Amino acid sequence: MMTAHIRRPIDGVLLLDKPIGLSSNAALQTVKRLYQARKAGHTGSLDPLASGMLPICLGEATKFSGLLLNADKSYRFKCRLGITTSTGDAEGEVVHTRPVGSLQPETVEVALARFRGEIQQIPPMYSALKHQGKRLYVLARQGVMVEREPRTVTIHTLRLLELGGEHLSCELACSKGTYVRTLVEDLGEMLGCGAHIVELRRLGVAPYAAVQMITLAALQERAQQGLAALDAVLLPVDSAIADWPAIYLQGDAVHYLLNGQAVWAPKAPSQGWVRLYEEPAQRFLGIGEILDDGRVAPRRLLCAHA
Repeated sequence: MMTAHIRRPIDGVLLLDKPIGLSSNAALQTVKRLYQARKAGHTGSLDPLASGMLPICLGEATKFSGLLLNADKSYRFKCRLGITTSTGDAEGEVVHTRPVGSLQPETVEVALARFRGEIQQIPPMYSALKHQGKRLYVLARQGVMVEREPRTVTIHTLRLLELGGEHLSCELACSKGTYVRTLVEDLGEMLGCGAHIVELRRLGVAPYAAVQMITLAALQERAQQGLAALDAVLLPVDSAIADWPAIYLQGDAVHYLLNGQAVWAPKAPSQGWVRLYEEPAQRFLGIGEILDDGRVAPRRLLCAHA
């Protein structure tokens, strides 16, 4: 009976297709329990009303979760035109109602073009940002409004998928820190009728694609087959940085690197961040940074499990 409480030192990245109605933390705890993992963390929350890709890092992969937080994201969203809400989504109270009129695709396309590229966004009050140590959404629920500084974000693509009646749907690819609810609210204002999100699905977190996701139901089915079936859908720890240059080290260089010292590396790039591996086993050691003198310095290393 005691073995049920033993946690495994399992490492990897799971691309969970989070269902609607479940918080990101609840999804994380479910995955952690299924894997019997010692350590787990998610990268970038999704609201309960949103679905889609929630990368969950297990074990040593948690050391690289910040890289995914800073990655580009892609979404598909549907918004309700003519109604603005206190939260920018369907959970909020209705603030304003305006007629939509007969919007044409050409009109929407002109508005969408204004949001492509670098834009300024004012973060919403219903967000996890902090003001004097308190989350903005906590203050908002208390009826407190505070000034928020505009932030620069990049909209890589914004494509109209469907326009019908009082709804429109779009596909979006954007930089970190982009608030889709704010984008929809601003788009609604530009169209002159207001808008709020009714559906939001995250399709990808760079470098991962939607086809790599697994649903919670499918994960629970695998859990019935045993831990090996669960482990089979984990991606390697280094999958988040697969496009970084790789450096392969041997012998003493590995020893010194693992002890925190910068080392000379063959065929190293002249600058930037790199993946570090031990030859000939191709074991991933962690990430490093090229110094001005050409050596590579360890920045974040994996721990060998006992």
